[in-house]
Amino acid sequence: MQVIIVFLHIVVCIALIMIVLLQKGKGADMGAAFGGSSQTVFGGAGASSFLTKMTTAAAIIFMITCLLLAFMFSKGKTTSSSIMDGVKTTAPATEQSTVPSTEQSSAPAGEQGSQQ
Repeated sequence: MQVIIVFLHIVVCIALIMIVLLQKGKGADMGAAFGGSSQTVFGGAGASSFLTKMTTAAAIIFMITCLLLAFMFSKGKTTSSSIMDGVKTTAPATEQSTVPSTEQSSAPAGEQGSQQ
């Protein structure tokens, strides 16, 4: 059953990409006004409604297969599990003094520039 849904999901995904790429953009008519060719595959006005319906159907099938696959592959896992369950925690390192014990470092900040 899972193999069939995965195959259907991939086919619908490819079909959805192709359908979206077949549609013309909103600014496509402007190019035709300046001498561009206006070749249409499905006729003049029928293309937009046909492709819109195909896009809607493919999108609905794609969403349903996404939800089905997510539900099927998540079975058997507890709902209280966390991504951080397997992470080992360590105690924070103790803070060590990083100030070197030289004479310049013991001088106040204003006097360091005058000593050089």
